[in-house]
Amino acid sequence: MTNNDILRRLRYTFDFSDTKMIGIFRHANLAVTRVQLSGWLKKEEDAEFVRITDQEMATFLNGLIIEKRGRKEGDQPEPERHLNNNIIFRKLKIALNLTADDILHLLKLAGVSLSKHELSALFRKQGHQNYRECKDQVLRNFLTGLQHQWRDKEPTINTDKPQRVTATATATADKPVRKPAERPAAKDVKFVVDKPASAKPSIDKAAKPAKATTDSGSVWAKALAKSSKKS
Repeated sequence: MTNNDILRRLRYTFDFSDTKMIGIFRHANLAVTRVQLSGWLKKEEDAEFVRITDQEMATFLNGLIIEKRGRKEGDQPEPERHLNNNIIFRKLKIALNLTADDILHLLKLAGVSLSKHELSALFRKQGHQNYRECKDQVLRNFLTGLQHQWRDKEPTINTDKPQRVTATATATADKPVRKPAERPAAKDVKFVVDKPASAKPSIDKAAKPAKATTDSGSVWAKALAKSSKKS
């Protein structure tokens, strides 16, 4: 892995903005412009790609330690002129305050299994009899595990929280499922239909109406007869 690869992956993992990246370099007393940073973060095939040196990368990692852990009293460590995977791995371990179990867990997230003995050998000083060189594959998988844990976070199910039981859940002997109350069936409604009106008797227009007969015993008949006698 190149320094530029590691710088790009750390920026993505922690979602650092340009301003944050420049601030991390400034923690370790290195003034960096946006143009410089942009060149370091570009891909190798890009015409504006600029390779970051070991000393510049060591400065960023020292600044990351200060960003994550705070500035310690006294003189600050000088950035190394030459870096290797072991130094980079150790600086990231310090910056993130990781234990051996934490690192093994991160490696497992990337599908790599490593023993504590093998891991401790990577953090020995060069020249120690148990010192082992950190291969690109180990560092790459460690960075992948960091990405899974810090950037690609997935919501976890809280098993301590009681689950909500719905009516479709399976009933148990101790706690049967409560079904929703059934609604009463609607009563049949009978509609009264009006009967058709009876047919009126047909009137024969051709037949002449019968003349009304005068009842001679009625009051009107007697009054008419009396008035005719006076006249």
